[in-house]
Amino acid sequence: MAEVLVYVDHVDGAVRKPTLELLTLARRLGEPVAVALGAGAAATAAALAEHGAARVLTHEAAEYADYLVVPKVDALQAAAAQVSPAAVLVPSSAEGKEIAARLALRLGSGVITDAVDLQASEAGPVATQSAFAAAYTTRSRVSRGTPVITVKPNSVAVEAAPAAGAVEALSVTFSAQATGTKVTGRTPRESTGRPELTEAAIVVSGGRGVGGAESFAVIEALADSLGAAVGASRAAVDAGWYPHTSQVGQTGKSVSPQLYIASGISGAIQHRAGMQTSKTIVAVNKDAEAPIFDLVDYGVVGDLFDVVPQLTEEINTRKG
Repeated sequence: MAEVLVYVDHVDGAVRKPTLELLTLARRLGEPVAVALGAGAAATAAALAEHGAARVLTHEAAEYADYLVVPKVDALQAAAAQVSPAAVLVPSSAEGKEIAARLALRLGSGVITDAVDLQASEAGPVATQSAFAAAYTTRSRVSRGTPVITVKPNSVAVEAAPAAGAVEALSVTFSAQATGTKVTGRTPRESTGRPELTEAAIVVSGGRGVGGAESFAVIEALADSLGAAVGASRAAVDAGWYPHTSQVGQTGKSVSPQLYIASGISGAIQHRAGMQTSKTIVAVNKDAEAPIFDLVDYGVVGDLFDVVPQLTEEINTRKG
């Protein structure tokens, strides 16, 4: 059976959910071989084996933390040379897409980014993407070299499938470019206790209709009742009501949760581009003609300050 390389996104050995999704997809294409790099790489083996990794290639070195993406590209290139995989799968984060692009260039291969599904075919993996602000669904495959594909978080449900997970040391020789850009400092992001926006299963977003920074407390209360992440439209961010790191849209973050709740958001194409692949979309807006209602699964025409608190109260009551 062909082997499929899966780049492991982890924090000190704790594997992040998008990697487990990649392992689920990789099993459709062949036998997953995980590549875990940096501090705690060996500690990822148990979780990776539980979700289908037949082998776990590990390499720990200071370069992965001290420099930007090039050392990781060097390691994936070494893994590709060792395994000769049918494909390389990478989480579709900002860093992941840069890693994928650099790796594809080195391998002389094609690259597909932001896939939302993968299927096997005799000619190679077929990737499904949402194009032109999700107005079209496309299916494509790489026609030259080893396919390098990034996959958006929440594209597939994680499925456990225990495998051997044999840990093997990966031999990596860093290139001259690896130390070209040094990380000189890090400032930890202030924790809100909420899920990461791009990985959250539920996202609750507020827009211009929220009316001000202090009113986002209504959005946050609903999000907290659901264990959700909080998003914001560009209008809300530009007005200074919410941090740019929470912006959903073409110039913000792209999300694809199981449930997306848009409150006070008109649904301009800029915002739709970042959330239109959500599995279920609910909108609350007092304007019955708002464009957001053209793509929702459920719509509520009403004042969000009447609707959202009632929804939050009902959820908390049922949880109690």
